[in-house]
Amino acid sequence: MKDVVKKQVDEIVEALDAGKKPEDFADAAHKDPYVFIMEAEGKLLVHPTLTGESLKEKAGPVFDEVAKGTAAGDYVRYVWGGANKCTYSRKTKSGLIVGCGFNE
Repeated sequence: MKDVVKKQVDEIVEALDAGKKPEDFADAAHKDPYVFIMEAEGKLLVHPTLTGESLKEKAGPVFDEVAKGTAAGDYVRYVWGGANKCTYSRKTKSGLIVGCGFNE
C-alpha cells in the first residue's frame, strides 16, 4: 500500500508544480485510498467530505502530523477514529500539502 499512496501523491505534486490547479484533482478524493490537498494553514482544497474546511480545526492532531510532510515527502503516523493510520505527505513548491493514507 505504501507504494500506491506514494505514487498517487508524487504524481499529483509533480502536476501541481507544473501548473495544474488543486481542483483538477477533485476526483482523487473519491478513490480508495483517497488523496487530499490542503493549504499550509489547514484549509482543505480537495477532500472527500471536508473540502473548504480546516483540518487544523476539525482534527488538530492529524493536521499536526500531515503538516510535517516535506518537499521530498514523508510518511507520518497517527491514530484517528481508533485506527492506526499511515499517511504519505508531501509539499508542493507553492507550499500546498498533498497526502494519501491507509490503515496500518
